[in-house]
Amino acid sequence: MINAHLRRLAGLRNAVLGMAVASLLVLAVAAPAMATPKGAFAVFAQCPLKNPSVNLCVFVQSAGGEFVIGNKTVPVNKTITLQGGSILNEETGAETFVAAANGETLSKTPLTVPGGLFGIKAPTWWSKEAQEWFNKQINEGLTGVTATAELVGNPGISRTNLLFQEGVALSLPLRLHLNNVILGSGCFVGSKSSPITLELTTGTTSPPKPNKPITGAVGELEFLEEFQLVVIKGNKVVDNAYSVPGVEGCGGAFSGIVDPLVEALLGVPAAAGHNTAILEGSLQNATAEAVKNSEK
Repeated sequence: MINAHLRRLAGLRNAVLGMAVASLLVLAVAAPAMATPKGAFAVFAQCPLKNPSVNLCVFVQSAGGEFVIGNKTVPVNKTITLQGGSILNEETGAETFVAAANGETLSKTPLTVPGGLFGIKAPTWWSKEAQEWFNKQINEGLTGVTATAELVGNPGISRTNLLFQEGVALSLPLRLHLNNVILGSGCFVGSKSSPITLELTTGTTSPPKPNKPITGAVGELEFLEEFQLVVIKGNKVVDNAYSVPGVEGCGGAFSGIVDPLVEALLGVPAAAGHNTAILEGSLQNATAEAVKNSEK
């Protein structure tokens, strides 16, 4: 009797499991696949196409150049990505940048600060191999520091200024996140209320002294996909007329003591004329309509 009852329960359980599996399979087949751009438009996967006002998609990558903040120079030797969309007013030519669909408008790319917290570097008269070994130990050791640029506001973009090499082509309100075991996880140069505002141009800057004018470059333009996609390679945008505020949150509970020490090491706050940003890379933009059509 008991054995028969147990057999019936086992049969019922198997039937229920079978129905559940069958239902999941039906749902998996019925669920539509997420549409993503294809082909040459694949880089625009995070273009905010759900915003009906967006008529252009933007994808910018920088893998060269440098940031000079106070007395520290940080080379751009990793790829920094800026992506999103743009609302172009066809009458005035003015543009409004729209954040990426997944919220990752500016990639959080940690750049190594050469010499670490205390600026310790191998003597230049050492062999190349010895210098590389020593600098690696410093940069990856206890005093090693990375600097990550983070957006604290909406970027600004102007393709007109970029192409004609005048005015601001790309505006980035940033803070720099300094990551180090000693400094803790909340150490920043700049903030939302006091950002580092880069006003990058492909033209020539007019900085206060002691900085001297520097010049960017439009790069080489290529028109693809029946002029619906523009690719610019060898692009360089520059700014050496911005100021840098002080630091905050370094050392956690001891920030009142650590912040001034970090500021002294970095040379910040630094007035305009003492800082430089050079970003070299590529820019791609496409019409939102063409990106949508590539999803079909």
